[in-house]
Parts: sequence; C-alpha cells; structure tokens
Amino acid sequence: MIEISHLTHIYPGSRKSPPRTAIDDLSLSIETGEFCILSGPNGSGKSTLFRILCGMALPSAGTIRIGGRDLFAEPAEARAQMAVVFQSPAVDKYLSVAENLRLHAALYGLKGGDYAARLEEAIGWTDLKDRLADKVETLSGGLARQVELAKCLLTRPAILLLDEPTTGLDPNSRRNFVEALHKIQRDRKMTVLMTSHIFSEAEDADRVAIMKDGRLLALDSPQALRAQLGHEMVVLQSRHATLLRTRIATDLGLKTRQYGDELRLEETSNGDSLPILEKLLSRYRGEIDSIAIKQPALEDVFIHLTGKTGDSEDEQLETLTR
Repeated sequence: MIEISHLTHIYPGSRKSPPRTAIDDLSLSIETGEFCILSGPNGSGKSTLFRILCGMALPSAGTIRIGGRDLFAEPAEARAQMAVVFQSPAVDKYLSVAENLRLHAALYGLKGGDYAARLEEAIGWTDLKDRLADKVETLSGGLARQVELAKCLLTRPAILLLDEPTTGLDPNSRRNFVEALHKIQRDRKMTVLMTSHIFSEAEDADRVAIMKDGRLLALDSPQALRAQLGHEMVVLQSRHATLLRTRIATDLGLKTRQYGDELRLEETSNGDSLPILEKLLSRYRGEIDSIAIKQPALEDVFIHLTGKTGDSEDEQLETLTR
C-alpha cells in the first residue's frame, strides 16, 4: 500500500552549516492492512519522511507510491487515499466537537444523510457522543485526540498516517488511544503507519521499522526483533562503567556493550545468565550499583541497533522528533 523506493532528502547548507542528509537512500514497503510503527532517535529522519508522505515536502530523489499511485506525479489521487493525524493539534479549540467535524466533512463534500452516517461511524468508538456540543478547549487531552482521529475517519481512508499521536497524553489516555486505534485498524482493514519511540506502543504492531541517520536499520515483527538479542541478557549499572568494561573483558573474556553508565552482556552462553551474574558479583560487587537478568524488550533492540538509550517516558511524551 505504501512503496518507498531509494528515497533521499538533503537539506541545503548555508554559510554557517553544510548540507545535511535527512533521508539516505531509504526503501520501505508497508503492506495493505498492516500496522507499522516507525521509530528511531531524534534526527533519524522520521519526521522528514512523514512530511514527504503527507505531501508537505518534495524529496531530493526517489519515488513513493501510495495505493499504486505515484505520490509526486499523481498527488491528488495518492493523497485521496490517506488521512493524517499530526503531532500538533489540527482542530480548532474554540469550536465545538461537532463544528470541527462538520467543517472537515464539508471540505470533502460530505453533507446530509451521508454526513450523518459517517459521523455516527466515526465517533462510534469514542467517548464523544455526549460531548459534541462542547468546545474542544474544554476536553481532556485524550478526548481531544479522539476528535483528531474521528475527524480523519470521516473520509474512510485506506491509509492512516500518525506522527507521534500520543504526545502529551497521560499513560492511561495513551493506552486507550492506541488500543482503540488497533481495533479500528482491524475492523476497517486500514493500513497504518505511525511514528513513535514509546516502545510499549509498538508491542502489538505487525512490524516495527527502526531508522537512524536517515537509513533503515531494521524492519520486522516485534517478536523477531526481540529474538535477535536471544532469550536473556545481563544488564548492570556502574559509576566506573568504562574501567569495569575493560576489566570484565580482560579477566573473564566477556564482551559487553556500554551505554553511559550501563553495561550489557547481550550474548550469554545457552541463554543461562545466572552463572555470569554470580561471577560478576563475586568479582566486582563493590563496583556494581545494580545488576539484573532480563528478557530483551523492544527498547533493548532499539538501544542495540542505534546505540541510543531510550528517553524516559515523560521525556518521550514531550520530545519533538526531528
């Protein structure tokens, strides 16, 4: 449904800065009816890709086909298949819920009985039925996001693009929004591409794409990505991580990865990490602040591939992805 081929985008330089490559020969296919999460550290190119997909920017090179239509040669036909939920609010907070929905419908020529049927369908999953007369500015963040999504669903899109749609929501509202999104996607067999680096949001996706420096590092199911790191890993924190890493390599012949004050042993023999943990504690207990055996999560895959630790949940909710 979305076919990206050899896409490159270079921001021109200036007197003070050289040209910057935001997307570097990226090829990516999203299947019909698939729910795909696009993740990556800040500056990875996610938002640039999103702007290009929405028709807000033209790439330096490459092609994109949306439902078989060339996005750049047939922009109207390609965009007609899509709806977009932006990171920043795209509803008028001074209008009521109903006024926002009616205005959006009018832009697409929806009126009368057709609009009434679409409205009932679009808000059927929401908590907005008794709040249609309320101004958007009086709604909670979670309800305001429901208005954004309901607005998009009025047009019955085949493809839904979402850019960090849960930014600013509390954990409960975020979870409810994502659960509702999955249900709508399954019921309508929509193709969904959503940018996020809140890893819990990616656990139920069909596939997760991870970018860094404009390149695609991985594209697979959450289960397959976690399996790349094995069944268990040992993670320890130390104020003397660099020195301890050298000693572990010299004394025990164990290879670790270091991320700040954190050391990770991602490959343990036969998946049996307990003997390694005990050996580390017996030799370096005084230099270890914390240590644990854990099963790899998507965040661990992200760290392994990008070399970046995940932001805290509060930071993730407030981060604007470049």
